[in-house]
Order: sequence, then C-alpha cells, then structure tokens
Amino acid sequence: MNVFGVGLPEIIVILTIALLIFGPKKLPEIGKSLGKAVKGFQDASREFESEFKRETERLEESVSLQARLEDSQVKETNPEEKI
Repeated sequence: MNVFGVGLPEIIVILTIALLIFGPKKLPEIGKSLGKAVKGFQDASREFESEFKRETERLEESVSLQARLEDSQVKETNPEEKI
C-alpha cells in the first residue's frame, strides 16, 4: 500500500504520533474534519471540471459558428465558386 509516496509503516507511525498528541477523544473529530475537507476538495474539483468542459464546448461552438459565418461571407463575395 502506497498513498502519496507514504507506505504502511509510515502511516502507522504518523497515526501513532497523532494519537499521542491529540488523544483518543480528539482524534475521531480530527478525522471527521479531514474527511469533510477532502470531500469538499473533491466536490470543488468536479465542479471546476464540469464548468471547464461547458466553457470549452461553448467556445468550440462559437468558433464553429464564426467559421461558418466567414465561409458564407466568402461565398457571397465569390458567387462563381462552386462547392
């Protein structure tokens, strides 16, 4: 098991030190707060990703529309060209 470059023995040492520093009563509260923070970051990340995708699609649509408009303007100025 390797989480962020930290193996199982290192995680056990970190948890033991945290238990000694904060005590058994405070540790579950800290874990709960940490879990909520991680969930908040995940939600924000998903929201950012979906907003980025929406804006990318909107920009692609805008570029496509602009290209069609330019293409139609070229056809109007050169009516002898055939498609």
